[in-house]
Amino acid sequence: MIGTTTTDATRTTVNAFLAARANADTETLTALFADEVDWLLAENPVVPWIKPRRTAAECAAQFEELMAYIVPEDARASIDTFLVDGTEAVLFGHLSGTVRATGKSFEGPFALRLTVEEGRITRHHLYENSVSIAAACTA
Repeated sequence: MIGTTTTDATRTTVNAFLAARANADTETLTALFADEVDWLLAENPVVPWIKPRRTAAECAAQFEELMAYIVPEDARASIDTFLVDGTEAVLFGHLSGTVRATGKSFEGPFALRLTVEEGRITRHHLYENSVSIAAACTA
């Protein structure tokens, strides 16, 4: 196990990331992402907000893009587990929402792996129920 100080710093950064997401604070999100991010979210051509990203601004913009395509009042995410060890954080939870264009809903579990170095997120790997999301995006 890596030192507690590093673990605490990672937890602080991830909590700031979660708060910025909850408050739709793109400026803070941009500052929390490193200049270049190892971004992983399985590409899905029928889901417009899922695409390759690399820069801090591109990664922070994902939330705004998501909100443009889904019904904000229906968007839900809950975290069941939040594990931190050194520079690594893993969150497990459940997400759901409704796609604005189709009126269809999606839901499912997710896992998010974040790496924090020097107070900035350098890795963002999200694993989610892409089948449910794709189905909700198609008419």
